[in-house]
Amino acid sequence: MSFKALFLDIDGTILRPDHSYSEKTKDAIQQLKNKGIEVFLATGRPIHEIKELATSLNIDSFIGYNGALAIYNNETVVDETMSEELVKKMVAISKEKQHEFVMYTNKKSYFANVDSPSSRNFSETFQMKYTENYTSDVADQILGITIMNVKENEKTLYQIDPSIVLAEVKVNNLNDTYDVLRTNVNKGEAIKKTLERLNITADETIAFGDGMNDKEMLQFVGEGFAMGNANPNLFQFAKHKTTSVTEDGIFNGLKKLGLVH
Repeated sequence: MSFKALFLDIDGTILRPDHSYSEKTKDAIQQLKNKGIEVFLATGRPIHEIKELATSLNIDSFIGYNGALAIYNNETVVDETMSEELVKKMVAISKEKQHEFVMYTNKKSYFANVDSPSSRNFSETFQMKYTENYTSDVADQILGITIMNVKENEKTLYQIDPSIVLAEVKVNNLNDTYDVLRTNVNKGEAIKKTLERLNITADETIAFGDGMNDKEMLQFVGEGFAMGNANPNLFQFAKHKTTSVTEDGIFNGLKKLGLVH
């Protein structure tokens, strides 16, 4: 099989718990780029916060905000902001229950309280630089939402219509933290639309991920790899299981396909 595109999650897939990546990971990416394979970062993170990582890996195409925004070589392919009504409902629930949140536009990340302990912990975990306190002025620009300090029995409060799904964020020391996803806006859907733009079939693509927000992505591509450190519930949706992020999982998976040496 001739492959044309590779989609890589970041946290727990490219980046190890200490925010570093393996030289084997960088080498694998470069080997594929040398073969003419387009490499995308496919993440729940806001794109404006991952440009430094992208530059260091020589990557300039992105699926961000869990599929709400897709950019191929500076061209916007997908741009799916949330409805202003939905955003305001989420804010109201968060305030009533004294939860924390962060909302993402294509330029900044807006916290309920940027100086709260939970917000500082989240911001430090994801090495965020472009943050402010949320105001309703940006309610019509939101591409994604993460809510914090939500107990298991409180998750249903945010599932205010059938299109809303909560995916737990399992990174380092974060607990009770969830990405608010939309069933029709996810990494898999964004990849589908991007491939249509590039005239590439799903069979010609590969993806690596470790979280439940990677489910649709791994199901859609031709060769989907779950990292060894992945959420156990993810393995059933991946064609392959590779080694963990600390054991060069991306390199070893691509080696299995005969694409790196």
